Amino acid sequence: MHIKKIARIRRATKYRKNIQKFKITRLSIHRTSRHIYAQIISVNNKILVTASTLEKKIKKKLIYTGNIKAAIFIGNKIASRAIKKDILNISFDRSGFKYHGRIKALANAARNTGLKF
Repeated sequence: MHIKKIARIRRATKYRKNIQKFKITRLSIHRTSRHIYAQIISVNNKILVTASTLEKKIKKKLIYTGNIKAAIFIGNKIASRAIKKDILNISFDRSGFKYHGRIKALANAARNTGLKF
């Protein structure tokens, strides 16, 4: 495994252990060069809401799925789906990725749509 990936996974697991102490629902993000995925996961590790650029309806609306526009779209989509299920307060789990670019855009879009974290 690549050294950068090991460091990212280490950061992610460290943060997730802290989230488990507080027993808060979390918004977990994963990104690749071509896609971005978002999941809202409950305290007992059950997936409540998902959104990703792999969904057919979302893929049709986007020209390219690996950019900031796609991240903003996914942020809005995950927030609106969460609000429909009465999930408002969450913790943001960036999965060890740096908080800039697509990760930051997704977080800001989710906040602007109505999620609180």
